[in-house]
Amino acid sequence: MKIIYLDQTDSTNRYLHDRHDDDTAGMVAAVADYQTAGRGQGTHTWESAPGQNLLFSVLIHPQGVKAAEQFILSEVCALALKRVLDRYADGITLKWPNDIYWRNRKLSGTLIETAVSASGLKRCIFGVGLNVNQRVFRSDAPNPVSLWQILGREVDRQRLLHELLDSLQQHLSRLYEGERTAFREAYHQALYRREGEHPYSDAAGMFTARIDHVADDGHLILIDTQGRERTYAFGEVKMII
Repeated sequence: MKIIYLDQTDSTNRYLHDRHDDDTAGMVAAVADYQTAGRGQGTHTWESAPGQNLLFSVLIHPQGVKAAEQFILSEVCALALKRVLDRYADGITLKWPNDIYWRNRKLSGTLIETAVSASGLKRCIFGVGLNVNQRVFRSDAPNPVSLWQILGREVDRQRLLHELLDSLQQHLSRLYEGERTAFREAYHQALYRREGEHPYSDAAGMFTARIDHVADDGHLILIDTQGRERTYAFGEVKMII
């Protein structure tokens, strides 16, 4: 894997998109100490103090992954991150679709961007923001947490980065070898608030429901207290924390 280190960029996802669009290239990672326009899902931004956290994107050219099943890449990436973070702290879960949570607080977020061709997925970029050594968060993000806040000590960012990239490579190799069911089962088992009924809100208002499952295309399937099945794409429902 080629790793590019940047002192500063607007977005590591945009950096890879603009500069590394070679279909023959292997995995390429861009790592920045600071992003001037770091993005989360939708219109959200990502707060990160310079030089304290991990901000990186990984470009891959998926092998044998159809456009209709691209959510498996989100599951694989989330599980690869969780595998490493489990070594550092207990209580790590995956909040649908691919946030990393520690208890009720957000430790990491991933922005995934794909390009599709007639033959399937042409390109995928995983953009990861992981709170590592930041001690204070000043934005209006509702529930951030860092490894420093969890552990009470600093974590070697370079070592953690290589652990995460190695884990991602290993998980992707298993995916390309045909592994699907085990990843989907592991993802469901790792879901935040997988058990019990919890409050949600959608365009119609608040309601209480339990997670039934996540469909292969990434839709969240909930069962509300009236026994009705509710199906949501990302952005259509909010988990009340």
